[in-house]
Amino acid sequence: MRLRCEAPEPACWRSRRCSTKRNPRSTPSPRASTPHFSGSSGPYLILRENADGRLSRTRSEADACSGNAIPLRSSRRLIPLRIRLTSGKSSTRISPSSPCYLTRMIVAKFGGTSVGDVAAIDRAARIVESMRDKKPVVILSAMAKVTDGLLAAGELALAGKPRERDDALWEIRSRHDHVVLELIKNRKSADALQVALAAIREEMQKVFTGVSLLREMSDRSRDLICSFGERLIAPIFAAYLRELSLPAEAVDARECIVTSDESDFMLVDFEETRKRCQKIVKLVRSGVIPVVTGFICSTPEGVTTTLGRGGSDYSASIIGSCIKAGEIQIWTDVNGVMTADPRIVPEASVLERVSYKEAAEMSYFGAKVLHPKTIMPAADEKIPIRIKNSFAPDAPGTLITAETPVHRYGVKTVTSITGLMMVSVEGRGMIGVPGVAGRVFTTTARHRISVLMFSQGSSEQHISLVVNRDDGDETVKALRREFSAEMERRRIDRISGVSEVAIIALVGEGMKGLPGVAARAFGVLGEAGVNILMIAQGSSELNLSIVVKQRDAPRAVQLLHQAFELDRLGGAA
Repeated sequence: MRLRCEAPEPACWRSRRCSTKRNPRSTPSPRASTPHFSGSSGPYLILRENADGRLSRTRSEADACSGNAIPLRSSRRLIPLRIRLTSGKSSTRISPSSPCYLTRMIVAKFGGTSVGDVAAIDRAARIVESMRDKKPVVILSAMAKVTDGLLAAGELALAGKPRERDDALWEIRSRHDHVVLELIKNRKSADALQVALAAIREEMQKVFTGVSLLREMSDRSRDLICSFGERLIAPIFAAYLRELSLPAEAVDARECIVTSDESDFMLVDFEETRKRCQKIVKLVRSGVIPVVTGFICSTPEGVTTTLGRGGSDYSASIIGSCIKAGEIQIWTDVNGVMTADPRIVPEASVLERVSYKEAAEMSYFGAKVLHPKTIMPAADEKIPIRIKNSFAPDAPGTLITAETPVHRYGVKTVTSITGLMMVSVEGRGMIGVPGVAGRVFTTTARHRISVLMFSQGSSEQHISLVVNRDDGDETVKALRREFSAEMERRRIDRISGVSEVAIIALVGEGMKGLPGVAARAFGVLGEAGVNILMIAQGSSELNLSIVVKQRDAPRAVQLLHQAFELDRLGGAA
């Protein structure tokens, strides 16, 4: 089959034209299996669409040049040409709006509030309908508060309260049944959907009954319990898309995303996941919209596990990376990444663009828009991420790419994390003694305690780290056990914790090499009487982290937002 374009090729391709001259209107040399694009005043472009939807050269460079062809290297660009498919004597005209127009897939993830009720699900489905020609792949979170309800039912089962457990499960069932009743009007479709949901509910009942009988809920049982929210909503959403005349099929992510068994920590096996995601690619190429369960995955042995709370964002990034998507869209209930939490700073504005590195720092240091792990898979494949509001789909949102413009002060956002404890190890006997900091980190790692921030003075007399408040007491006890001998010999004077602290983080790639950022921040907080307990800044200068008492955190965020004029940044970043 041959593809012939009926318009001149873009100027950006013309500049890369091979030196061989040829009449563009002449009959191309016979290559029955090779697609040809010919311009009315330019050379032939020889391209092929691969199994993953990407475009590549069809033959060697020499072969391409012999036909005066230009291989298309960027598979992100839509081909701005009208194309005629020719096979024998018959032909079919294709325009950019045609479903088979050669473009990369879009991964669209909808969060819990974006599918939280009938109206929200209808809105999300209409958004998918509007992108039907862009090869969408849908990733879904559970309906809002369903995962919390499942965990609450699990705790009731563990406590031996079967009646309360069943009441909680009935409430979850009622919410999903109401959605089916309101949205699925085709009786045959509704009946088929209820059969699929009944099988999931039967499994649910067995799991919760098992927890009640054994009075035990292991991590494996907890993950399985959490999985039911996504597994219930995916077939409902797919059925509603079919109601809108959109071919759609629910896909269980446990068949696609696989974890690695090579680590004590749950890591994704991208090589195996990439192979399994070809199922999604095949559905898209056949014209079907995959509706994939977010948040959940499986071990190499097929055991259900999860990517952690908020992990549906990560699911979208994993799948987007594995299918080489053109864009990953995160549909949520906010307009995008903001310069600060609007609940703290009412004048906070939406950032038009941020970089991968900035977004990763923002999500780690308290911005709730993205799961912290979302950035890496997309950045590795240079896939842009767009944050959109499903309740205001026309709002531009925030685009996350490799590079973005720099603000005059270098800072783009002020974020905060509360509910923390600062743990300190102090002692004059630590001076010049190698391995103390290493032992601190080894101890926290052994107890699976995440360290959010770390600081050590050059005198080596003091080491401070910040952990979640729930891990604070355990951290202090574990370190006291680790350094018990040193404390007896008075080489370490004390190991203590300060509770109710918060981290305030200034984030922006433009801070690198820009003098005066720390001075401005410290000066503003000092003038306002906000005491700084701890500071840290890495050599990348991507963020400046400041620890203050939690009661001072809101005022610190407001002061810093004003000092760096972030209210002027929205839409101009």
